[in-house]
Amino acid sequence: MAAKKILFIVGDFVEDYEIMVPFQMLMMIGHSCDAICPDKKAGDAVATAIHDFEGHQTYSEKPGHRFTLNADFDSVDPQSYDALVLPGGRAPEYLRLNVRVLEIVRHFSDAKKPIAAICHGPQILAAAGVLDGRSCSCYPAVSLEVVQSNGTYVEPSTGFDNAHTDNHLVTAPAWPAHPAWMRQFLEVLGTRIQP
Repeated sequence: MAAKKILFIVGDFVEDYEIMVPFQMLMMIGHSCDAICPDKKAGDAVATAIHDFEGHQTYSEKPGHRFTLNADFDSVDPQSYDALVLPGGRAPEYLRLNVRVLEIVRHFSDAKKPIAAICHGPQILAAAGVLDGRSCSCYPAVSLEVVQSNGTYVEPSTGFDNAHTDNHLVTAPAWPAHPAWMRQFLEVLGTRIQP
């Protein structure tokens, strides 16, 4: 397996599981992962939030851990990366307003490099204008943004445990989908894990 270099774009109140788990999983199998955030550099941290599904009309939110960034936003070169991951949480609602974030996302989309987005992460894809004609899963509250950006919303199954692949784009509704989301992302990356 050839190791890939994977970029994560995060911000304060990124969903805890949606940054911690895929970041660690991808490194565990040998890929190199860098996490960046606008206005921050390597060694800085972002606050995370834990979103849970407890029977309310929407998710609940609790304080998470601090996640330490390991790359500088201002100097990142998206051309040097093989793939992109966009975790969810509250961060995407303001990250999508950052022009440089949108430029980075468009680079990966235009180059047809693998992109994985989960939960509210597709808000950034919609803002970048890369969902036209694409099918995309996301947290249901984001579905309107997918449709308004000329994408096709893929509704989650019971328990939010499914993922969806459309060519180089792998999306999922929320962290319960991690096994399916990462499995499909690894397939798109060309990563084979022997049983």
